[in-house]
Amino acid sequence: MRYLMLVTLLWAFSFSLIGEFLAGRVDPWFSVLVRIALALMVMLPWLRPRRLSLSSSLVLMAIGACQLGVMYGFYYHSFEYLSVAEVLLFTVMTPVYVTLWYDLLHGRFSPWYLLTAAIAVAGTAVIKYASVNADFLLGFAVVQGANLCFAIGQASYKWWMEKQSQTLPQHQVFALFYVGALLVALPAYLMLGNSDRLPQTMTQWGILLWLGVVASGLGYFLWNRGACQVDAGALAIMNNLLVPAGLLVNLVLWQHNLQWGRLMVGGGLILGSLWLNEAWVKPRVEAARAMALARSAGQG
Repeated sequence: MRYLMLVTLLWAFSFSLIGEFLAGRVDPWFSVLVRIALALMVMLPWLRPRRLSLSSSLVLMAIGACQLGVMYGFYYHSFEYLSVAEVLLFTVMTPVYVTLWYDLLHGRFSPWYLLTAAIAVAGTAVIKYASVNADFLLGFAVVQGANLCFAIGQASYKWWMEKQSQTLPQHQVFALFYVGALLVALPAYLMLGNSDRLPQTMTQWGILLWLGVVASGLGYFLWNRGACQVDAGALAIMNNLLVPAGLLVNLVLWQHNLQWGRLMVGGGLILGSLWLNEAWVKPRVEAARAMALARSAGQG
């Protein structure tokens, strides 16, 4: 859980930095390409490709292509239509996607995990329920594309790591995750990018450097590693802690309006759903699965 908490703090700044300094100024696909290339450079020195078979390497690259490459394409373009607060608002469905996809990979359905994810969604909606601008339908669709890719990627990575027959040193293979993302970002920029919208200031270059090296290079490795250490319910809930964290950053750094009452109530619901998951749901789900395995063994 500590990895997820740390990355939540890192990523809380990303929304505002992109919205305040890059959106509408720097070509989205160029931002995506630079961010992924820098992240790859961070992890490349530790790469030991012989740790994985060719098929496993391709799986990890495919996960990176989805969770990072395609997701960033949707995510950065969403700021062309929405404000930072609206992008945060429209991420509320991510926990549900995480839970449903993870269960689908395991061929099962866990209604209790879905319940805790739904409570987290409700908490996020309370925090930022507001009117949206005329582009909200298109913006909503773009953000949902990002949410789906992010959810599918992290749930797939967790599922894939659980299937490994031996303890895998994740830092020695994670560069392949960024290789997969780069295979999406590079051709996308070459075909769709606008070379007239490159960074014009040192501030913009500095933000891209921070986002690439720290938020992506370190952040995604720690996030996916943390995802492997918690259950699906906790992973789903942690996705929505980004919303109050992101809104607080917006308030502190740029004095954007924030309704403290909504933040306290919504944040309480999110934290309550995390407590409910850890204290009540997780033990019962694990007990039910243990009983199912025992019955299956007895029948065998």
